[in-house]
Amino acid sequence: MMLARSSAKLWRRMFARRYCYLMLIPVAAYYAVFCYAPMWGLLIAFQDYKVFKGIGGSEWIGLKNFMDFVQGRQFGTVIANTLILNLESLCFTFPAPILFALLLNELRNRAFCKTVQTITYMPHFVSTVVVVSMMHMLLSPTNGIVNQTIMKMGRDPIYFLNKPEYFRSLSIISGLWQGTGWGSIIYLASIAGIDPVFYEAATIDGANWWQKIWKITLPCMRSTIIIMFILRMGQMMGSDFEKVMLMQTPGNKSVSQLLSTYVYERGVLNSDFGYATAVSFFNSLVSLLLIGTSNFVSKKLAGEALW
Repeated sequence: MMLARSSAKLWRRMFARRYCYLMLIPVAAYYAVFCYAPMWGLLIAFQDYKVFKGIGGSEWIGLKNFMDFVQGRQFGTVIANTLILNLESLCFTFPAPILFALLLNELRNRAFCKTVQTITYMPHFVSTVVVVSMMHMLLSPTNGIVNQTIMKMGRDPIYFLNKPEYFRSLSIISGLWQGTGWGSIIYLASIAGIDPVFYEAATIDGANWWQKIWKITLPCMRSTIIIMFILRMGQMMGSDFEKVMLMQTPGNKSVSQLLSTYVYERGVLNSDFGYATAVSFFNSLVSLLLIGTSNFVSKKLAGEALW
């Protein structure tokens, strides 16, 4: 009897919110078709997959693709390149939007602040192809403005995009230019939610602007910063594939061969779909482990977590 009553209450609540559920249908359909249905394809990571035989007809080989990757000579290189680039990028591109949001919050001229925000948001909408093309034009060893300046100083031109020592720096700098403004939006929203009474009380107590930031603004932003950091940790094994692929040259491939480009090379160029799927699946598992670990540590140390 109680079960029937609970079921009736549930249906009444669902009927009362029927329009909300109807609005969810397109979103649920999108994720079902484009996110969950393709997971069937993960099976080919455990097969010697042949296109014409399909998943049902290809030979099952267990963990051989995974073992070939882990034991292969490219394993150490692509893992190291991916982690080093993402760790270096994390050190610069994660705090940059936070600092930028704090600086914007200190601007008292609202018109100037909005102008700065608009200018810094615009690079986010610039195509990656355009960004890399701009880098090629600016850094060209023949007619790029940077090398023209270097040659006027009596030095030989530098082919920046072909030298491995410049690849990571250029990738990070372009990422800062493209993402700092856009990334600051969520932190500005967090700052806007802070009660002004805190600042008024701090002013009465004689606190300066730095003390207000350190004692009020940053602690109030802690939850947002922690959540964004946990989400960022889940991207540590990923990369901006388009940018890396467009920047990659034979000269810098020793540092620009990342997991994403390696998967593309083996899967698309060499048609080794089973092996490429295994590498991609390995990437996803490590990313899941990283985000789970960072969430656990954050929950234990700071009491804040995604779940």
